Amino acid sequence: MLLHLTEKDFDKEVLQNDSPVLVDFSATWCGPCQMMGPVMEQLAAEFEGKAKVAKVDIDECANLAAKYGIMSVPSMIFFKNGQIQDQVVGAVPGEHLSEKL
Repeated sequence: MLLHLTEKDFDKEVLQNDSPVLVDFSATWCGPCQMMGPVMEQLAAEFEGKAKVAKVDIDECANLAAKYGIMSVPSMIFFKNGQIQDQVVGAVPGEHLSEKL
């Protein structure tokens, strides 16, 4: 299931999580972000029980976007044990993200 994170639950769901977490920083007004929506849903289903897939709206969570230096959306950041492992900017095929997860 795709998680929709807020600034309040980000630490618990991402930084304090032992399993890999893919966080999609996106915006409702962003066309490529909307294209990535179904891809993120598919990844969430594919990796259920193995990794978390989450979405952060940069307009609702501006502090998180600033903290992680989000300059372009969509930006996907891969976390493991609370640490950034990798980052992908722009709309990419789901297979590309799946390989990194």
